[in-house]
Amino acid sequence: MVIGAHSADFVWRSGGAIAVATAGGGVARVIALSYGERGESGELWKEEGQTVERVKEIRHGEAERAAALLGADFRCLDLGDYPLEIDAVALTRISDEIREFAPEVLVTHTDTDPFNPDHPVAYRAVDRARSLAAGAGVASAFQTIRPPALFLFEPHQPELCNFTPTTFVDITSVYERKVEAMAEMRAQQYLQSYYAERAGHRGNHARRASGNQEVRYAEAFQRMIPQVVSGL
Repeated sequence: MVIGAHSADFVWRSGGAIAVATAGGGVARVIALSYGERGESGELWKEEGQTVERVKEIRHGEAERAAALLGADFRCLDLGDYPLEIDAVALTRISDEIREFAPEVLVTHTDTDPFNPDHPVAYRAVDRARSLAAGAGVASAFQTIRPPALFLFEPHQPELCNFTPTTFVDITSVYERKVEAMAEMRAQQYLQSYYAERAGHRGNHARRASGNQEVRYAEAFQRMIPQVVSGL
């Protein structure tokens, strides 16, 4: 499960990982807390007579098609953006989504982003909703799920967002699917080339870290919950 502040966040930062999971027989779901209709749809607002509802409609279609290309389904909670506000009702909705899908892996934003006020809000909400859904891994008075692993996807400016990559996902085999999915996000075309280049940069890092010269493209993630293993 990938939860983003805005409807396009998932495709840039974790589209490859989603495609890898579904290509391997897994199931993926994307949750957007908002459509990014106010702060992330600049190209759409250049159209004369544009409205908020029409922008939402376009953004929903873009995200739904992109998610389908990656093998995932898409839902939007439509909580509004710039600013994204998470009250108790919204927090419960996010927790219920996590509880209902019961993911093994949960992916969201970093806790810091000096250029986007909604991303840290999304992180705090998802982190708290995850804890509520899992009940801290102990018996509770409400239904709980097995605690999912929590990963943060790579932000636009990683060095300024407290992002330290701990995991690289080899997306070489599904890279073209990610490119197709990114192309659906016409309201933010400027990010398509950036994240295509970033996949190549992270592919280089993944090759050096693993010694696997077959890796051409990769996505970077930061693992937040300790991994439990039977040995090293």
